Amino acid sequence: MNDILRFLQTRNSAPRLTAPAPAGAELEEIFRAALRAPDHAWLRPWRFITIAGERRAEFGRVLEHCLRLRQPDADAAALEKARNAPLRAPLLVAVVVALKEHPKVPPIEQRLSAACAAHAILLAAEALGYAGIWRTGASSFHRAVMDELGLAGNEELVGFVYLGSREGAPKNLPLLDTANFVSSW
Repeated sequence: MNDILRFLQTRNSAPRLTAPAPAGAELEEIFRAALRAPDHAWLRPWRFITIAGERRAEFGRVLEHCLRLRQPDADAAALEKARNAPLRAPLLVAVVVALKEHPKVPPIEQRLSAACAAHAILLAAEALGYAGIWRTGASSFHRAVMDELGLAGNEELVGFVYLGSREGAPKNLPLLDTANFVSSW
């Protein structure tokens, strides 16, 4: 098996991340990979917002506020979890889809393109020796969070890619039998 296939078949998410995270030229290379996502009609329907350093704590307060809006009776533990969520990695990348009117490219295709860009970020980070995890949750789809991040009315979050260095060993993933997922028509 060639090295690229082995890499693709063994990459897995890392829920525990620590410093360092990619920065500078390495982060630029990661975004260059994301810009190669499949993109029908070259709409380039994605953009990315980085959240690092002290901004992570500020963003945590946004997530806490959003939880209060969704669940006014949320307990202290849930509020603390929301507030601390962005601190689980040294770098967060908000993946945004900017939906455009197009006669041949419906919104779902544009969302899928942005999702491919998010996956490319994970793959590129791993290729550079970092690790990551794609996180969503109710806050990812809440307009108050999108507004705080400065998204326009035609923009949505696809999710957040948390990036850093893997803390601990990678988890063992079971080998899946392709026969359980592939059929012929």
